[in-house]
Amino acid sequence: MSDFKQLSRSVQGLIVLVTGAASGMGRATAHVFAAEGAHVVVTDYDAVGARKVAEEIAADGGTAKHWPLDVADPEFINMAVKDIAEHFGGLDILINNAGISVRAAIDDPAYDETWTRALAVLLSAHQRIIRAALPYLRRSKCPRIVNIASTEALGATALHSAYSAAKAGVTGLTRSLAVELGRDGITVNCICPGPIATAMTAGILDEHKQVYARRRTALGRYGDPEEVAHMTLSLCLPAASFLTGAVIPVDGGLMARNA
Repeated sequence: MSDFKQLSRSVQGLIVLVTGAASGMGRATAHVFAAEGAHVVVTDYDAVGARKVAEEIAADGGTAKHWPLDVADPEFINMAVKDIAEHFGGLDILINNAGISVRAAIDDPAYDETWTRALAVLLSAHQRIIRAALPYLRRSKCPRIVNIASTEALGATALHSAYSAAKAGVTGLTRSLAVELGRDGITVNCICPGPIATAMTAGILDEHKQVYARRRTALGRYGDPEEVAHMTLSLCLPAASFLTGAVIPVDGGLMARNA
C-alpha cells in the first residue's frame, strides 16, 4: 500500500483573476479567495464597482487590486491580462465569471443583435481570456481555469435561446480544453449556477422567486452568491489536481428534480 499523500487545500499566495467581479457571484468569489489568502485581481467593465470590491477586500485584511476589463473587446483582454500578469509576476487561477442577461424571441427583429452580443460576452470572451492567460498558467505550479455557465446550458427557458446556446458552448469549451490542456497540468472545470440571488435576478418579485424555488428546486430556495463562490474555490485547490472537464450544477437540486 502506498503512503498517504497530504494534499494542500490552501490557495495562500496564489494569483487569481476574476472577471465580472464588481457584483454578484464575481464579487463573492473575489471575497472568498481573498479570505483564503490569495492575491485577487478584481476585473470588471464597471471600473468603479471593481475598485469598491478591492477596497472592501483590503478593509477585511485581504489582498486585491482592481482592473478595468471589457470582455467584449479582444484587444482590451490581451492588454489587460498581460499587464496583470506582469504586475503580479504571474497568474495561477482564472475565473471566467463575467456575464450578461439577454432574452429575445427567435422572430424578434433584434434577435441577431441579441445573439451576437450573447456569444461575444458569454462565450467568445471565455476563450479569448484563456488564450491570453495560457503563457502564464503554463508556468504556474497550480494552474486552474473555472468557467461559469448556467443551468440554462443543461435545460432551457423560452426566450433565452441565445443565452442558452452561449452557456452550452461554455460547457463544450470546458470539456474540450480540459482534454487539450491536461498535458500541461491545467485543470478546466465549469460551474452551472441555478437560481441565485444576484443583480440579474433582483428584478424578479420576491413572491415569484419563492414560488419558483419551492416548485423547481430540491432545497426550496434561491442560492446565495457565496455558495457558488465556495464551489469555485474548491475546484481551484491544489488538492483538486485530478478533477478536470467537470460540469457541476450549483442549483439547489433544480436539475435533479423531475416535478
